[in-house]
Amino acid sequence: MNLDLHNKNAIVCGSTQGIGKCIAIELAKLGAKVTLIARNEDALKAAVQELDGNGHDYLVADFSNPDQLKEKIAGATANKNYNILVNNTGGPAGGPITDATIEAFLSAYNMHLVCNHILAQALVPGMKTEKYGRIINIISTSVKQPLKGLGVSNTTRGAVASWAKTMAGELGEFNITVNNVLPGATNTVRLESIIENKSNKT
Repeated sequence: MNLDLHNKNAIVCGSTQGIGKCIAIELAKLGAKVTLIARNEDALKAAVQELDGNGHDYLVADFSNPDQLKEKIAGATANKNYNILVNNTGGPAGGPITDATIEAFLSAYNMHLVCNHILAQALVPGMKTEKYGRIINIISTSVKQPLKGLGVSNTTRGAVASWAKTMAGELGEFNITVNNVLPGATNTVRLESIIENKSNKT
């Protein structure tokens, strides 16, 4: 397997901590030039310094504001093509689905499905030009079996999985693959938050 990613440009979302940061570090080790995306600029600056090699950069964008993300990614893709997109966003607050508000669903869909779509639409033309593209969505095992107490997250993750499978069928002929990664419980800030919320309710 050829894992040499020199001359490849990658975008990794949610990359100042947890799974996203680890992915960015590994891509950089393999030679890719990595653009980190998150909302905290200080954390982004610190994370870039941890990447091997040169030529890495970052975009400050808040996924609760899709219009802002669309503007930022348009500026980034005006100057170069990206070959790899890693969609990774922190999940919504937990709770029973019957207690979820309409606003919670809309917010989760914007942060996950809508922002994923904005990024894919911006990057796919460049991937087609390069005749190479990899879109990886970090989702959850809840795609296979909904997790208790994560009603909004379960629903949103399922929508992202279906979106990705549909896109995979459309882009395969251009040597662009679309894959979903379904991590289980991982020692991240997100998991700590879920555990803390559960203990506070008991």
